[in-house]
This record gives sequence, structure tokens and C-alpha cells, in this order.
Amino acid sequence: MTEALTVSAAVITGGASGIGLAVSEELGRRGAAVMLADRDGDALAEAGARLNDAGIKALGQVCDVADLASVEALAEAAFAAFGQVDLVFNNAGVGGPRGKLWEVDPEVARAHFDINFWGVWHGCRAFAPRLAAQQSPSAIYNTGSENSLFCAVPHTAAYIAAKHAVLGLTESLREDLPGHVHAGLVIPGWVHTAIGPDAVMRNGMAASRFAEIIVPQILACERFVVAHAYNVVRIHERIDALYAAFAEHAPRYDGDDEYDVRSVIAKLRQERQGQ
Repeated sequence: MTEALTVSAAVITGGASGIGLAVSEELGRRGAAVMLADRDGDALAEAGARLNDAGIKALGQVCDVADLASVEALAEAAFAAFGQVDLVFNNAGVGGPRGKLWEVDPEVARAHFDINFWGVWHGCRAFAPRLAAQQSPSAIYNTGSENSLFCAVPHTAAYIAAKHAVLGLTESLREDLPGHVHAGLVIPGWVHTAIGPDAVMRNGMAASRFAEIIVPQILACERFVVAHAYNVVRIHERIDALYAAFAEHAPRYDGDDEYDVRSVIAKLRQERQGQ
């Protein structure tokens, strides 16, 4: 999708606070109706009232993204309420367990993945076929993190692994969708939300400022939605090391696409079409 996205109705998980609520407010100021989804019914009601008081049409749906049935119910409710959904923002997430990897209870790490990874998977599974069927331009955005690209916070292996997985999921989803449905990744850096201790998180970018920066990128259907300039320094630390490893141990040569999966698949496809 290359044209700008018009959002009349959006669904936002983790919508009762933080980035989800800030994006809802920014979209609402631009004329969109929003359905907020969150596990916390009281916080959801408070957020909905705040938006409605600001003249934004906001509906709430209690939803546990770790439960596929709950997310399917969210999709049913959204399409029943709006008729058409233009944007799905799979944003719900929690902070992960802290500690060296071997000190973290594997069951706690799995429970974390149920929200931060499978919650995104469930949102894509529930909404992607519905968006594809409605034919009009729409988009799915998933909340990754700077931790999708490098290790920003030490001793958070489950969180970092889940956010790396969301990057891979989103990139793969892009190729599954028809042309009129876009998929992209929102990549927050340090944003002031309730995902960590406030004494630490308050040093991050205000969620309202983050929303002001990223919503225009979402409406422009950018593949990667970004806001924190210094992230490129950390990204280069990893990419430069990768390039150096390849330069030394696997340098380019003529015909080196012989083991490139995409190149070989393309050649095989061309051969079959030529038969």
C-alpha cells in the first residue's frame, strides 16, 4: 500500500493507558472513532470517558490478548460497532521478568510471551482476514520496541526475545496480506508509560509527544514507525558487527546467490512457468 491511510475507525489494544491511549487521542483529534481494548475494566472506563469528554467517539471492550477467544470477541465487537475497521494497533504489552536468563523461571517467561508475543499474534490472526475481506485500504500495526533491534535493557531476555519475535512476525505478516492491507511495526524507544517503575519511566519521552510523532507515519503507511534518533547508534553496533563477520568469513563472490533461498525460489518459479 502506497497511498495515505484514512482512519475513520481504529481498534487499539492496551488502549487504557500509555502509548495506546495517547495514539487513541491523536487519532480521535483527527476524526477517528476508536475502540479501546484492555484487561483492566476500570481503567478502560476511565479512558473512554476521558476521550468522550474530549469529543472523541470511544468505545471500550475488556480483552485479554493472551486469550485468542477474547481477541476474536474484540474483532466481532469492533466490526459490529463500526461496520468497517481501518486500523488495528496491536499495542498491549507488559514489562518482562528481570534477571539473568538462567535465573528467570521458564514458566514466567512463557507467561510473558503469552502477552507480548502471542497477544500480537492473536490480534493479527483475528483481524487480518476481516480486513482482507472488506476490500478497502486498512492497516495492522504492531508495537515492537527498540528492543526489537538491539538489547536496550540488560537482564530482560524474555522481553527482548518477545520484541524481536514481534519484528519477525510483522515482517512475515506483510507478505501474507493482500495489497490493500498494510502491516508495519511501531518501534518505541524510551517512552513514559506504566510498563516499568515510574521513577525510571518518567525519564522517557511523553506518550503524547510520541503519539504526535508516530501517527503521521502510521497514516503514511510506513513500514517502520520510529521516534528516537539515538537508536541508530545502537543499531549500527549490531549491524556493523554482522557486516564485519560476513566480510571476513563469508565475503561476496559472483554467483553467491546460489544458496540464497529467495533467489532459488524465484528461479524455480520461473522454470515452472516456462514449462
